[in-house]
Amino acid sequence: MTLSSFFRTLFLMAILTAVPVSARTAQEFSGANTAGPVEQVDPNAIRILLSPEIETTLVAQMAGSIVALNASLGKAVSKGSPLVSFDCREGDAKLSMAEAEFASARETLAAKKQLRQLEAAGDLEVALAAAAANRAKAAVGLSRAQLSQCTVAAPFSGRIVKIYVKPYQGVSSGMPLVEMVNDGPLKIRLNVPSKLLRSLHIGTDFEVDIYETGKTYPARVTAINARVDAVAQTIELEAAIVGQPGELLAGMTGIARIKPGP
Repeated sequence: MTLSSFFRTLFLMAILTAVPVSARTAQEFSGANTAGPVEQVDPNAIRILLSPEIETTLVAQMAGSIVALNASLGKAVSKGSPLVSFDCREGDAKLSMAEAEFASARETLAAKKQLRQLEAAGDLEVALAAAAANRAKAAVGLSRAQLSQCTVAAPFSGRIVKIYVKPYQGVSSGMPLVEMVNDGPLKIRLNVPSKLLRSLHIGTDFEVDIYETGKTYPARVTAINARVDAVAQTIELEAAIVGQPGELLAGMTGIARIKPGP
């Protein structure tokens, strides 16, 4: 056998050996991609979020130092309960000064009126004294309004869900202090495909599965938005869980199953 024939024979053997391996590898690769069950996605399942009826973030109306913080996570508070108190000694002093100036202005006005009756003062002097008294009265009102901002009270009954500050911390005007939600019934927020509009109306019943509790609850549509999102082709809905079970909390998530109508 010549050298060229020997190499040609080796080349043919290599090809014949590689073909089954390649075919087997392709089969194994294909099998790896197709092995196992395929998860079925429910086309009627829609993500939902439980939201409180009222939620708000209370902010500081003045700059100052916090002297009392009556808030803790999850704490139940009633309407009007003081949550944050500021050091207002300066405000108290300003109010006292304004009240003293107002008292002086009233005495001056009364004296000018008596002098006017005796024709010892003119109308202009009386008018200027009256204006000074009004300015002093307004200053008292301003000081009292500023003092009313020294205590931040709960605007409604509910629970504390977030605290942004600490006791004795200095804050600036507009800085967030605490966040709270009301104790009222929770509402379901969801965006459904706009094609379901023809089968939805106020009062439509459906079911929701809440991930955190692992339970299914009956729900009912309470509000339908007046505008469709043209890009996402969805419309926003609000609903209420029938009965409002006590284990549900704001922020829980789950899925709703709304079947299209005929």
